[in-house]
Amino acid sequence: MPSRPSGVKRRDLLRLTAATSGAAAITLSPVTFAHADGQETETRTITGHLATGAPDFVYVPLEVPRGVRRIHVSYTYDRPTVPAGTPGNALDIGIFDERGTDLPGEGFRGWSGGFRTEFFISAEEATPAYLAGPLNPGTWHVILGPYTVAPQGLNYELSITLDYGRQGRTPRPVYPPERAPGRGRAWYRGDCHLHTVHSDGARTPAEVAAAARAAGLDFINTSEHNTSSGHAAWEGLWDHPDGELLVLCGEEVTTRNGHYLALGIDPGTFIDWRYRARDDAYDHYARRIHRAGGLLVPAHPHATCIGCAWKFGLLQADAVEVWNGPWTPDDEASLATWDGTLVANAATGAWLPAMGNSDAHREPQVVGLPQTVVLADDLSRQAILAGLRAGRSYLAESSSVELSLTATDGRGHHASIGERLAGEGVGRDTEVTVRAEAGGVPGGSIRLVTDQGLMRTEPLPADGSGAVEWRTTVSLAAYVRAEVRHAPADGGASGLPGAMAAMSNPLFLGDSRSR
Repeated sequence: MPSRPSGVKRRDLLRLTAATSGAAAITLSPVTFAHADGQETETRTITGHLATGAPDFVYVPLEVPRGVRRIHVSYTYDRPTVPAGTPGNALDIGIFDERGTDLPGEGFRGWSGGFRTEFFISAEEATPAYLAGPLNPGTWHVILGPYTVAPQGLNYELSITLDYGRQGRTPRPVYPPERAPGRGRAWYRGDCHLHTVHSDGARTPAEVAAAARAAGLDFINTSEHNTSSGHAAWEGLWDHPDGELLVLCGEEVTTRNGHYLALGIDPGTFIDWRYRARDDAYDHYARRIHRAGGLLVPAHPHATCIGCAWKFGLLQADAVEVWNGPWTPDDEASLATWDGTLVANAATGAWLPAMGNSDAHREPQVVGLPQTVVLADDLSRQAILAGLRAGRSYLAESSSVELSLTATDGRGHHASIGERLAGEGVGRDTEVTVRAEAGGVPGGSIRLVTDQGLMRTEPLPADGSGAVEWRTTVSLAAYVRAEVRHAPADGGASGLPGAMAAMSNPLFLGDSRSR
């Protein structure tokens, strides 16, 4: 038996795992059940203590016998008072079935993080965030995740109840269709970071669908924390008299070193989260997302919550969530970081588009604040993902805000958002006219930003519609992007810009030979 790690006080420690493919974990001794003849239910309760320095995950094996029709798990833990500025106790929970806990999570049956104190699984149904299905005999594992541990340590109590009897039939999942009636090639509005009761959200899928329609959205992406259970939760919600809604399947992969969206993946695909940036795992899951037809999008990269800031780098990403919820200093930092990547990659064309999503969990958080507006050939999974991947999109705080950006020269060459002004005769000295138009932001301002910085600003009139135009040459700007800002809350005394109302992805001027 290995030596006991410093963060573990239970005497029934079975083994310590510190594989390079995933985060460090401990596995406790198995919990067994007698299942005497005629017994209808059986409960086991264990207690334990985790000290500071506990591994990321604690596995509790359950020896599940034959004849189980329902598994119910509940847990509690203490929350002692801690000094100001010191994290208190937070303990997450989930479960794996008899197929095991090894990455990439073939035995995964659900994860509710710290949002629920109990859950159940049967063949017919399961608590939201968990997957209904056969309760096969074998070694299952409850997984505990000590997200933060107070200086006093964390005391927990875990109860597992097995109900015996004949299992029911598992319903076949009904996933959203990959196409909705659209308007042909058009600008479509979507919110790709949303939560429901299938993770830590308070809204039902029906309530999110209604809020999305009220926000003027054409598509959404289901993005629950570390579970795929929400993929089959939208039956009938895409079809409504108020308008069709394209529902993409996804996940917010919530690691200890940052969160990322698996956007538009094949329905039923689960992306494991049990690793850190130091582990040899992230690249594998990036490839898994791409094989499943989806996009990888780091979420809120400069968020200040524990474990939320992005630490994995951008090499495997397809876009970046620059704007998350109402505009804050976190978003301003994300914008500056993203703009720096445009400078570095302007010549190669290997740039990452920006996205904006609400990350809405509950009232009064607004679905569609912000939203990504993408130019797509139709309202389908493939077309929307292609538009997002190409950066043919802008971000807006609501459906009442519109933004366009174009560049033209005197020879008929033209480029719009996400495109490059290039072609025969376009060289370093080619004169270019860049124009941005905006609507829906009364009293704001419209700005043009290049790799050199802010080049032009024009105030918007009381009706909120206006334009800014700038004449330059290819040699003076690698790219141009547009911003629409509200008036600063302090009246401009600080010299800082106001909150973002809309922003575009860039358009590029010339090719690498024109620089």
